[in-house]
Amino acid sequence: MSTDSSAALLWLVPALPLVGAVILLIAGRRTDRWGHVLGTALALASFVLGSAMFTGMLGRATDDRAVHQVLFTWVPVGELQVDFGLQLDQLSMCFVLLITGVGSLIHIYSIGYMADDPDRRRFFAYLNLFLAAMLVLVLADNYLGLYLGWEGVGLASYLLIGFWQYKPTAATAAKKAFVVNRVGDIGLAVALMLMFATFGAVSFEAVFGGASAAGQSVLTALGFMLLLAACGKSAQVPLQSWLGDAMEGPTPVSALIHAATMVTAGVYLIARSNPIFDLAPAAQVGVTVVGAVTLLFGAIIGCAKDDIKKALAASTMSQIGYMILATGLGPAGYAFAIMHLLTHGFFKAGLFLGAGSVMHGMNDETDMRRFGGLRTVMPITFVTFGLGYLAIIGVPPFSGFFSKDPIIESAFASGGVGGWLLGGAALLGAGITAFYMTRVMLLTFFGERRWQEDAHPHESPGVMTAPMILIAIGSVISGAVLAWGDALVHWLEPVVGEEHHELAVPAWVVTVTILAVVAIGVAIAWRQYATRPVLEVAPEDVSALTVAARRDLYGDAVNEKLLMRPGQELTRQLVAVESDGVDGLTTGIGTTVGRLSQRIRGWQNGYVRSYALSMFAGAVLIVAMVMVVNVL
Repeated sequence: MSTDSSAALLWLVPALPLVGAVILLIAGRRTDRWGHVLGTALALASFVLGSAMFTGMLGRATDDRAVHQVLFTWVPVGELQVDFGLQLDQLSMCFVLLITGVGSLIHIYSIGYMADDPDRRRFFAYLNLFLAAMLVLVLADNYLGLYLGWEGVGLASYLLIGFWQYKPTAATAAKKAFVVNRVGDIGLAVALMLMFATFGAVSFEAVFGGASAAGQSVLTALGFMLLLAACGKSAQVPLQSWLGDAMEGPTPVSALIHAATMVTAGVYLIARSNPIFDLAPAAQVGVTVVGAVTLLFGAIIGCAKDDIKKALAASTMSQIGYMILATGLGPAGYAFAIMHLLTHGFFKAGLFLGAGSVMHGMNDETDMRRFGGLRTVMPITFVTFGLGYLAIIGVPPFSGFFSKDPIIESAFASGGVGGWLLGGAALLGAGITAFYMTRVMLLTFFGERRWQEDAHPHESPGVMTAPMILIAIGSVISGAVLAWGDALVHWLEPVVGEEHHELAVPAWVVTVTILAVVAIGVAIAWRQYATRPVLEVAPEDVSALTVAARRDLYGDAVNEKLLMRPGQELTRQLVAVESDGVDGLTTGIGTTVGRLSQRIRGWQNGYVRSYALSMFAGAVLIVAMVMVVNVL
C-alpha cells in the first residue's frame, strides 16, 4: 500500500465537487451568473487530480499501486470502530477516471443545454453533488463509507430526476426512483449488519480477510443481500422499473446516471466484493441469472419504445445486464465487466448527449416517429450518435466489439448447460440490440422528414457538440486501448484476479457467429424501417409481445401485485395492531388511572367534618385490627 503524496491529496478528489455543491446551494441566487462555471471547473479539477494520480500509479510496481488515507475516526462505538478512510486502487481508479472524465464533459454540455433554465445554478449544484457522492462510493475503504456514497447517489438522483418538479411526471418519477432504490438499499443495510455480526468490522480488509473462515450460509446470505442492493442501483430485474421513468429529468442527467454514475454502482459493488462471491457459488449463480434475464428484458423493451430517451434507457438496462452477467462468472468475467462498463460510459453518454442535441433542435420532441432525415441538418450530432451506435452494437473496431464479445465468449466458456444458456441469452441480446438501435438510427436520422410544422431542427452550439465529439472519440478507441495486450485484465488482476476458461470451439467461430447475429438484427430493422413508410402514430394492431414491451413487460404491474399491494395490506394490519392493541392498552391504562384518580379526588373536598369522620373511621379500623390480633 503506497503512502506517497497521492494519499495526502486523495480526499480532494471527492471534496472538490462537494465544495462546489455546497457553495452553489448555500450562496443561492448570488451565484446564478457564474455558478455553472464553478461547478464545471471543480469537476474538471477533480478529473485532473485523478489523472495525475493515475500517472503516478503507473510509475509504481504492481503490488504498490494502491494508496490509502484515513481522514478521521468516524464511528467509535463499543466494538464497532470505523474510520473514515479512502482507498485508491486499480479498480477504483477506473471509476474515478470515468466519473470525473465523462462527468466533466457532461457538465460542459450542460452549460449549453441548460442555458435558458432559470435554475441552472441549482442544476450544477446537484451535478456536483452526484459526482461527489459517487466518488465517495468508489473510494471508500469500508462498506459503511460505501453506504454513505450509495445513499448520496440516491439523494442526488432524486433531486436531478425531479429537477423540473413542477411537472407531475418528473415529481412522480423522482419518487419512484427513490422508493425502488430504498428496497434495494435494504439489502446493503442487512449486509452491513451481517458483516459486523460475523467479522466484527465492516472494512474491506477485515471482511475479505475473514471471508474464507466464514460459514457458507453467511457468505451466501451476504452475496444475495449485495445482489439485491445492486439490482436497485443498477436497475436490474426485479428492481428495474424506475429507470425508464427517470428520463423525465433533463437529458444531461440521463447521460450522467446511465453512463458514469448511478447504474454503474451495482457493478462496482459486486466486483469490489469479489472475495465474497467467489466463495458463494449460489450467489454467483443468482448474479448470472439476474444479468442474463435483465439483458434480454431491457433489449425487448427497447424494441417497442418510440421515445428516443426511453429506448436508450432500456438499452442501458440491457447493457448493465451484460456487466452483471460477467461479474457472476467470477475471475473469468470481472475484468470484462469493468471493460464493458468503461466503454459503455463513452458510447452511452454519447448516445444520450446526441439525443439531447436532437431534442434541443426539435423543440424538446422525443417521439422518433416525428423525426426522420435529421442527418442533413444536424451532421455533427448524426456522426457522433452514429459512432456510439456502431459501438453499442459491437461492430469492429469500435469499443463495444472489444468489451461485449469477451463477455459472450466467457459465458459460453463457463461450461455445462448453464454456460450454453447464458451464452445463448447474451448472443440473442446482441442481435436484439442491433435491431432496436438500428431502428433508433433509422427513425431519427434517415427516411422522410416527419417534423411538425413548428419544428426547425438545427445543429447544437459548440459548447454542446465539443463534448459529443470527444466522447465519440472514446466510443471509437477505448475498447481497443483497454483490450490491447489484455491491458485492463492485467491492470485489474491484483484486485479481482484472473482466470481463463477454454471455449469448446475456436474463439474466431464465436466472433463470426456474434457478428452474423448482429448483421441479422441490423438487416431486419432495415427491412422494417428503411423500406417501408413509418407511421406517425404507433399501430395498435400489434402482437402480444409488442404490447407487453410497450408496457415494460409489465414490470410495474408485477411490482404492484407482488410488493406494493401486499405491503399496503401489511401496513394496514400493523396500523390496526398498533391502534387496537398497543394504543388500546396504553389508552386503557390511562383511562383506568384517570377514573380512579377522579374517585380519590372526591375525598379531598375541603370539609373538616369529612376529614374528622375519615380519621375516626381509620382509628376504629386500627383498634378493631389490634383487638383481632390479640384474640388470635
